[in-house]
Amino acid sequence: MTRDALAAMAVHTPTPIQAAALPHLLTGRDVIRQARTGSGKTLAFVIPMLERIDEQQRHVQALILTP
Repeated sequence: MTRDALAAMAVHTPTPIQAAALPHLLTGRDVIRQARTGSGKTLAFVIPMLERIDEQQRHVQALILTP
């Protein structure tokens, strides 16, 4: 589902921050990374979160903190 959405938006190649973070995040590991604005951090952190959400569960499954 996520891959289809990314393909529809013509997103095919991950940015360096995405390539570094996604493999770890998709396996459930914690990651702390720093990168410039516009580098793709949000997508790198949101994709694994969305992939892990179980729509059948009716409790908090993700928390996003912003400055």
